[in-house]
Amino acid sequence: MDAISKPVTVPVPRSRPLRRIFAAFGDRMPKGLYARALIIIIAPMVLLQSVLTFVFLERHWQTVTKRLSTATVQNIALLMDLYQTNPQDAAGAETLVRLAEQDMGLKIQFARGEELPPARSKPFFDLLDTTLSDELTRQIGRPFWIDTVGRSNFVDIRIKLDTAVMHVIARRSQAYASNSQIFLLWMVGTSLVLLTVAILFLRNQIKPILRLAEAAESFGKGRPPPDDFRPRGAREVRQAAHAFVEMRNRIERHVEQRTIMLAGVSHDLRTVLTRFKLQLALFEDSPELEAMRADVDEMQAMLEDYMAFAKGDGGEEIVRADIGEILGEVKSQAHGAKHVEIEVKDGPLIVPVRRHAFKRAIANLVNNAARFAEHVNVSATKQNGALTIAVEDDGPGIPEAEREQVFRPFYRLDHARNQDSGSTGLGLAIARDIARIHGGDIALSRSPLGGLKAVLNVPV
Repeated sequence: MDAISKPVTVPVPRSRPLRRIFAAFGDRMPKGLYARALIIIIAPMVLLQSVLTFVFLERHWQTVTKRLSTATVQNIALLMDLYQTNPQDAAGAETLVRLAEQDMGLKIQFARGEELPPARSKPFFDLLDTTLSDELTRQIGRPFWIDTVGRSNFVDIRIKLDTAVMHVIARRSQAYASNSQIFLLWMVGTSLVLLTVAILFLRNQIKPILRLAEAAESFGKGRPPPDDFRPRGAREVRQAAHAFVEMRNRIERHVEQRTIMLAGVSHDLRTVLTRFKLQLALFEDSPELEAMRADVDEMQAMLEDYMAFAKGDGGEEIVRADIGEILGEVKSQAHGAKHVEIEVKDGPLIVPVRRHAFKRAIANLVNNAARFAEHVNVSATKQNGALTIAVEDDGPGIPEAEREQVFRPFYRLDHARNQDSGSTGLGLAIARDIARIHGGDIALSRSPLGGLKAVLNVPV
């Protein structure tokens, strides 16, 4: 008989509340290295001092206070017994008062026919009040009244006797461990000194990391690093800074070598095209000759686009440019669309860019839209530390599946925006290359006008 297989129950993973609590706690923690480093230093120090205060100071305080209160109450009980056992005349009372003050440090007085005052509310910090009350109840067992707050340096104790009320004034230090505050002051003062040293030291250690981050961010935006940037700080930070400087130098050398090589190739090809034009100028005009001239012009236009794409306009200096002025120039040079609208929000927008390269990127986006649409809207705004330029049109648009592909060099769509438009397939590639040189990017989406929307976003 075949064994009957039992269904296997797969445990469903349950949510882990502890993990969610840790995740929520981590979201609320500081994100900066400086703040986290301070927490790493401060948290153990606070925890250690809290344990010291509770385990040592609290126990020491209670033990010493209890012993001092016990000794004080014992002296009071002795004086009270002497008063009750000996003749209660004026001479005997004066003798007890003198002995209490000279030998015990207590000031006593016996008030005949007096009653105890009404009970007082206990103070907020009632360690002395509680300890002294317990000892009076345990050793004397008579009605009493104490005041540990009214006179800060003294404790007022009143005990109900058979025929009188015994007044006792004792120094606070006789019943209370008052020197513990000195320990607290030393502990807090030392902690503040250590924290000050730690903050100053951490600030000096974090500063090179912040400078390295600023230099990397500037290089990513296509800007030169700060003039005073140099590797410094801890050994690991200096190693990272040296690696960044070497990487930046290698990239700059690579771009420079590529630019020089392509400039030479461009010069040679332009020379050949110039020869073609001169030779064609010697022939008589004919339909075939016009076609050849058109081919030469197209080759020259393609060559200019290829060189611009390969060069990337990376050698241009960064200047503060008026974006509204650039958009106006692009509008005047746009061809194809019947209506090109320009809108600059919260202008004027003055931002640091490579002006000619940035103008070329915007012109490529606008011309790409104008080639296939009748209405083109261009808007520019600056918010959250970034410049955003949106180009919208009412053309046929680009399918969502191909919106990322059109940024590839020489890629052309087979429909709508097709290759019969005279494009070399480099306009969007050049525009994105320039945007990324500035540390930004270009994204495509559907326009509210029904066509394509290109958004150029650059940090400034």
